[in-house]
Amino acid sequence: MSNLPKGGSFLFEETNPQDIFTPEDFTLEHKMIYRTAAGFVTDNVLARMEELEAKKEGLNRELLKAAGDLGLNGADIAEDYGGTEMDKISTTIIAECMGRAGSFAMTQGGQTGIGSMPIVMFGTHEQKKKYLPGIATGDLIGAYALTEPGAGSDAMSAKTRADLSPDGKYYILNGTKQFITNSAMADIFIVYAKIDGDKFSAFIVDGDSKGLSTGAEEKKMGIKGSSTRPLILEDVHVPAENLLFEGGRGHVVAFNILNLGRYKLAANSVGNAKYALELAASYANERKQFGTPIANFGLIKEKLAEMAIKVYVTESMVYRTGGLLENMMNSLDTSGEDGGRVAAKGIEEYALECSMNKVFATEALAYVVDEGVQIHGGYGFSSEYTIERLYRDARIYRIFEGTNEINRVLIPTTLLRRADKGDIPLQETVDQLLKKIESGSIVREGEAGMVQAAKDIFLLIFGSALQKYGKALSKQQELLGRLADMGIQVFALESAWLRAQKSLLNEGEEQAKLKLTMARAFLNSSLGHLEYLAKETLAALVNGKDLENLLNNLQKVTNHKLQNIIALRQEIAAAISENGKYIV
Repeated sequence: MSNLPKGGSFLFEETNPQDIFTPEDFTLEHKMIYRTAAGFVTDNVLARMEELEAKKEGLNRELLKAAGDLGLNGADIAEDYGGTEMDKISTTIIAECMGRAGSFAMTQGGQTGIGSMPIVMFGTHEQKKKYLPGIATGDLIGAYALTEPGAGSDAMSAKTRADLSPDGKYYILNGTKQFITNSAMADIFIVYAKIDGDKFSAFIVDGDSKGLSTGAEEKKMGIKGSSTRPLILEDVHVPAENLLFEGGRGHVVAFNILNLGRYKLAANSVGNAKYALELAASYANERKQFGTPIANFGLIKEKLAEMAIKVYVTESMVYRTGGLLENMMNSLDTSGEDGGRVAAKGIEEYALECSMNKVFATEALAYVVDEGVQIHGGYGFSSEYTIERLYRDARIYRIFEGTNEINRVLIPTTLLRRADKGDIPLQETVDQLLKKIESGSIVREGEAGMVQAAKDIFLLIFGSALQKYGKALSKQQELLGRLADMGIQVFALESAWLRAQKSLLNEGEEQAKLKLTMARAFLNSSLGHLEYLAKETLAALVNGKDLENLLNNLQKVTNHKLQNIIALRQEIAAAISENGKYIV
């Protein structure tokens, strides 16, 4: 583990392009898994989307069973417990392909992610043996019950209570959970409750338990084919051996599961956004106005190009992070009974990157589906066109797995916490940057210089905010949000650029050409956005002469040559239109 990059270290050091994982590194096995998962979604899910959206009785269970037959439900489950035990790139590929599956992506994600990973990572041998084989095959359906009517982002304020029976054989659970995916059909619920009203804990609750019931289906804006209901617990007797992990340590289970859930939601977003771009590009090629396909019009070209850029950047971030997670897993000994907990601890190292992926990917998806509707014009507002459903379905992504606001707060506060522990050299790197500015030794050369400029902007502003507020910075949410946005942009633009550089080194200029164009377009547009965020933040920190000095420092670190972004986008749009879909 000591040789692996620490979470967040990309902000403080250079990364060799050869050290990141990209989709160009897929093995033959990865490509086969991609074909299998994508084929399943096309043949089994998209072909029956109308039935799914109409909530056809039993269809979700049937589809989960079919996914189980192909090994798609057990990718994170050890073979000893009936799973297919795939690497993290393979599980990412499955999540990406499921992103095209609309509401079924939520059903399958609830099954393979939050509905079963608490048992995979924190369950005892007996718990895993009892529940995981059924999860893998789809014979058992899992659900995750954390949210309550009065406790969403503030999960620790949950009111659901667990009291140990006098004979010590059962916990008696009482409370209500809200917005529970798969609740109508779940055989297993991971339920969070407070033992004696104060020890936040996790339990495995059987769906047929006496006193357990579900409320009416939520009437949702999107993902209509998935089940979302309240879960009601009235004196539900849960065997004491169904306590998950340790009493009073449910937060450890919840937060570790959310890291992986955020990452997989980002992967879902990649698949969903590719699908939206494919629909928009095909429509733009076919739809004629003024005697020519609308794909030939400049403002439509810009939309297609920017949609493709966002997909490329998101894909680059997601698989780079997948590579980090896979390398981490390979460095750990997860063979013992506590192997799942060891894995969870390893994944936690990249909690920062998981949050960054979640925010960027879900907002990129929002942009892509919105522009997809716009390209369709009036038809995009009609439910007869698939893009209308994609637009509605995408909205929940920014709320699931911790809202994007919560994740934005988490990103800089995680950096602060790790800096305090000495895990990352935050203050040291800021001090080094200030010395360089003072000496006038900052020189920017090419795109590598632009990537470093982005990091320096982030460090300069973070350092200025720390100087003013110290540890109290964690209470300044508006500033935290802007720092998060800057940090996310750094990870995004560096991931895009590193992927293009790796392709150039390994595949040559012709193969790398479109990736380089996308990376350059994003890099150039991002630096302007970063500079704006930096100025806005500095103006909130200081004024007068101090502001003037800091703005001068900012100008020194942002000095770069701007490329013709319009021409770059035209190049990208031409490639997308020619192929009628996302291509790199």
